[in-house]
Amino acid sequence: MTTKGSSRKQVIIPINNNIAKEFIKDSSLHIVNINQALKAIKSSTIANFIQVEDKGIVITTNNVSSDSDLQKIKKYVSSLSSNADKVSLA
Repeated sequence: MTTKGSSRKQVIIPINNNIAKEFIKDSSLHIVNINQALKAIKSSTIANFIQVEDKGIVITTNNVSSDSDLQKIKKYVSSLSSNADKVSLA
């Protein structure tokens, strides 16, 4: 998992393209679940939407994600896919 750009508002999760396409089918459910997980750790970060790109899925957030936010998002996505690549924070 890494962040992109100077705003760091995009969380990029490297994932197999076929898995990413399956993941995106229930994107609204995943957004709700990610936001509940972030709320549980009292984060002010909110996931806005998910999209598929060449390298995996991109989760756009309302503000810069902290390390704990990134770890929570990683844990959620990893629980759905055992094929998620190892996380590297930029």
